[in-house]
Amino acid sequence: MASEIMIIFQPSGRRGPARAGQTVLEAARNLGVEIESACGGKGSCGKCRVRIESDGDSVSDPGELEVRALGREEVTAGTRLACQTRIIRDVRVFVPEESRRVAQVVRKEAGTGTVAIDPAVKLHRVKLTPPTLAEATADAERLLRALEREHGLRGLELDLQLVQRLPGLARAAGWELGVCIWRDRKIIDVRPVSEPRPLLGLALDVGTTTLAAYLTDLETGEVLVTESAMNPQVAFGDDVIARLHHVAHDPGGLAELQKTVISEVNNLGARAAERAGVRTTDILDVVMAGNTAMHHLFLGLDTRNLGIAPFAPAVHRALDVRASDLGLNFHPGCRLFALPIEAGFVGADNVAVIIAEEPYRQDEIQLIIDIGTNGELVLGNRQRMLSTSCATGPAFEGISPSHIEFGMRAATGAIERVRMDPETLEVRFKVIGADKWSIDRPPADIGARGICGSGIIEAAAEMLKAGIILPTGNMNPEMQHERVVLENGKPRKFVIAWPEETALNRSITVSLKDIRALQLAKAALRAGAEILLRAYGVEKPDRVILAGAFGTYIDKHAALAIGMLPDTDPERVESVGNAAGDGARFALLNLEKRREASWVADTVEYVELATDPDFQREYVEAMYFAPVQLG
Repeated sequence: MASEIMIIFQPSGRRGPARAGQTVLEAARNLGVEIESACGGKGSCGKCRVRIESDGDSVSDPGELEVRALGREEVTAGTRLACQTRIIRDVRVFVPEESRRVAQVVRKEAGTGTVAIDPAVKLHRVKLTPPTLAEATADAERLLRALEREHGLRGLELDLQLVQRLPGLARAAGWELGVCIWRDRKIIDVRPVSEPRPLLGLALDVGTTTLAAYLTDLETGEVLVTESAMNPQVAFGDDVIARLHHVAHDPGGLAELQKTVISEVNNLGARAAERAGVRTTDILDVVMAGNTAMHHLFLGLDTRNLGIAPFAPAVHRALDVRASDLGLNFHPGCRLFALPIEAGFVGADNVAVIIAEEPYRQDEIQLIIDIGTNGELVLGNRQRMLSTSCATGPAFEGISPSHIEFGMRAATGAIERVRMDPETLEVRFKVIGADKWSIDRPPADIGARGICGSGIIEAAAEMLKAGIILPTGNMNPEMQHERVVLENGKPRKFVIAWPEETALNRSITVSLKDIRALQLAKAALRAGAEILLRAYGVEKPDRVILAGAFGTYIDKHAALAIGMLPDTDPERVESVGNAAGDGARFALLNLEKRREASWVADTVEYVELATDPDFQREYVEAMYFAPVQLG
């Protein structure tokens, strides 16, 4: 038998077995070596660059795709794409700094909003009369009669596992029981009154890039613990399209993607329970929100039709299922409520945002923008609500070098704040993980790794203000400065961080290509907003609400300066944090919110930008950086 192939990853030193014909990226996933792969392994993003340090015949020869992506000189020097390079025999691979996936800083704290407490799972206390020879009613019927007599609850269902436990439990508890009942229909737990346990629920915001879980007391409404993590599905592609492609072309793709996210939610629940000093079996109800693709992948629903016109989802309505049927390891009787979705590209996360912000109760016309990997917009008030969706994430989230050369997620070392002296063009910036500006720290201690979405927006606004870029997005041909990088005698890049200020040992720049990517993203968002305003019959909203973790960290003045938002008084622009998570939490705590969610999904009018005759014109006009009046 041939000896096992061994792969070694440096500088981590991680080593393990590999299969002949397996890609380096697949071997890295199996060994827990985190390599960036924004496109999910299709070879289009160039993010998974590695260096082969063993003999060249240890891996497959480079293909034309790699040569185009990397250049023949780099390929000759040993640089390869991990997703395209197949293992032949023992191999040693070096993963450079820029290719290592760094844990994202997930900023999805619970909001301060509250809602009336009326959860789906409630605790009812009863005292049963022990059976006698004269009155030997069965234990289960005795319990059901007590609940009807003391609480008016009739026709309740009782699971077999509870019937099995009830005789011993009732007697050990001295016939004083706490009964957990779901929707006044089904008994899901029985516990001794003398041993009180908390009644807990978990609100889930399942994002394309991040997951957030809010462990919540169903009797008080208090958020006990917030846990968050990267969505492990990013290993199969940073965006929705890459994951839909994986499912469409791999027979086991759907089960694989569902398993990864369910496993991570179980981890979040376990960590939250440990921090709160409770048991995971105390979690009796879960509410989940996510965009349409994440909703389907979480529930194991067929996603193939989401990737092709007319983008019909498998289901619109809310779903209420046993959590254990999905593999969630909480209480055996725990339920899961998946909020309804609006349309193919406007999902349950948007419904959650709406029930959290309640534009349908307002007189003023609100424009709510939830910017994540996709941009979802809602415009309206109590009279009418419109919604739409547009692709924005690759530039705003800074995740793909095919869009932003030094783009990265909001992780430690990402440049998130940029300020520039318009006269001297000197730059100061902040990186995630440090409180001080770059000019207040020794260059060697800064360690910038790239630039995230908020940093890209601020850099563009500062460059526009300083005259480095023109309103068209072109670089000023007359600009001369040591930070301006020329190519063929023309300005093509601007240095934000010098090599000694980075962990890459080379300058982090914003290029003309990056500016174009930002223009495309912000134009889609602005054009979508203008289409909604026209459809509603108003010129501008009374208020702009920025939702989501990214929306929280956008500098509204910078966003307005580059024309990303409709012309609005900055004082009328506000950030509300993770409204989707708040909406899921409100639905966890209040049954009326669940009914509102279904009403919202049926009531909001979805506007399809792709078929709007004015969208292309609006999109082209919105490419300009100067704030423009579109009409």
